[in-house]
Amino acid sequence: MSPSQQSVLIGFADALAAPEAAASLLGASYRVVSFARRGRPAPLRRLHGVEVMEVTAPEEDFAACAAEVAALAAEHDATMPLDDPAVLVCDRGLRPDSPVVGPRGAQARLALDKRLQLAGAETAGFAVPRWAELPLGAGLPKEWAPPVVLKPALAVEVPDGRVRRLSPRGAGTAEELEDLRRSWGPSTPAIVQRWVPGTGAGVFGLAEGGAVHHLSAHRRVRMMNPAGSGSSACASTPVPQKLIAPVERLLGAAGWHGMFMVELLYSGDEWWFMELNGRPWGSLALARRLGHEYPAWAVARALDAQAPLPQAPAFEDLLCRHLGREMIHLLFVLRGPGSHIGPWPGRGQTLRALLRGGRRTAWYNLGPGMRGVFLEDTWRTVVEQTRGRRRA
Repeated sequence: MSPSQQSVLIGFADALAAPEAAASLLGASYRVVSFARRGRPAPLRRLHGVEVMEVTAPEEDFAACAAEVAALAAEHDATMPLDDPAVLVCDRGLRPDSPVVGPRGAQARLALDKRLQLAGAETAGFAVPRWAELPLGAGLPKEWAPPVVLKPALAVEVPDGRVRRLSPRGAGTAEELEDLRRSWGPSTPAIVQRWVPGTGAGVFGLAEGGAVHHLSAHRRVRMMNPAGSGSSACASTPVPQKLIAPVERLLGAAGWHGMFMVELLYSGDEWWFMELNGRPWGSLALARRLGHEYPAWAVARALDAQAPLPQAPAFEDLLCRHLGREMIHLLFVLRGPGSHIGPWPGRGQTLRALLRGGRRTAWYNLGPGMRGVFLEDTWRTVVEQTRGRRRA
């Protein structure tokens, strides 16, 4: 069966990676349908060729959402989760024989549980910042000293039948850590980890049969929030050869199949493991501009293990920027660091960096037929971030 006769269900439609993932699949001639949180606007609706179907938001009723997505998945050849809530929905809601282009079972648990990831990374030979589980009321271990980072152990949790997501937070004092841990409540498993300054980076690729291939890498140039967030600008970088073996050991031990992103922090001369993402990542635009069509490749191999893939593109130097996030970055810088425990960019430095030209540059969500997506995504990013809403 040719791709033009096959349909792929993706979601959630408001995931940061949704427009680029959909464009990759459309470019490979798949029919694309996306499930969206009911009543939630999504720039993906502007992409011609994508049909959007609304379902109950998992933040409102997880069981209802899972049942509705399962009913949709039964009508398509494959389903690709685009964010962590969707990974959980697909893992728990879809039938075992339903083709999912993403992690399921033990792989899904690894993709969503940071404790499993950190332990697996240590076994695989990665450098991992010191970490420990932090039960409510336990306080900072005596041998530790701030600053530290408090992280939810689970990327998503369902404590009362509704999805809940929390973000890592830095703490400069033991008292600040205790207050933050208390605010998360007893139902949320948490991790405390040594704070390490550095530059965010990622290694991306496909995993099959214990090996990884079609690798690429990038480093963060700017974060939307300098205190810690996803990229607003990232640049291609050669894949560090010393990391290939640990990546293969980590994913091979898990029996991983398909797309992956290993998130890292480069500090001094060390690459520190941060986390594993088991679904398309926010900076997918950079990989695609360089010719790495990971979503289309992953679907092709999921539907036909022998499907041929093109030769991996040669390395190119490219900067990729998200216009809305760049604007939010500037607002954060102008507001000031507050209680942030790390360095903070200067205002003049930031303005010069944002306005500087001369380097080969591409933009998130701006490709053939994507102008409407680009404009709406820029607008909604600014509106949602200034109102406090975050997307995966």
